[in-house]
Amino acid sequence: MASIELPDALLVTKYIQGDENALTVLINRHQSKIFGFIYSKIADRDISNDIFQDTFIKVIRTLKSNSYNEEGKFLPWVMRIAHNLIIDHFRKNKKMPMFRETEEFSIFSIMSDDSLTIENQIIQDQVEVDLKKLIEELPADQKEVLVMRMYQDMSFKEISETTGVSINTALGRMRYALMNMRKVIDKHQIILTN
Repeated sequence: MASIELPDALLVTKYIQGDENALTVLINRHQSKIFGFIYSKIADRDISNDIFQDTFIKVIRTLKSNSYNEEGKFLPWVMRIAHNLIIDHFRKNKKMPMFRETEEFSIFSIMSDDSLTIENQIIQDQVEVDLKKLIEELPADQKEVLVMRMYQDMSFKEISETTGVSINTALGRMRYALMNMRKVIDKHQIILTN
């Protein structure tokens, strides 16, 4: 018999009522998306793990104190907690986040093609380098929305809930990010094709 996947809201209720396994199911269900989000900002596995754990410590404390009232919006709520902890981390260390690619997290993996020739691979590598430079030049708020939308495949609603801004603000930041990238491309005559 196939198991029925319980909705997040029901699992939250079960956990609040004392079912510890319900939280395990929630963590297992969402850990890759939450950790991926944290890691995309931090680019350090150990610090990302710490923030991931701190996120769920905060989740547990909130649930156990009966302060949770998100009504079925568990993932955006947890992502918002993670987002705030990331901001706290950078404030504490007085560093602005840099967008970095690692072996575990490649934002350009969708561009890979096994049939590429050596010449095409060199061109594609240069396109990726140029694109990363363009993204790095964006203001932090625009870069954040662009990365969430394009590389984490988040909807504008999810971006809005995660960052705590309105959907229109998220849309505006994405629009300005693309406009700013276009200006830099035109100014430096960068060609992003392979």
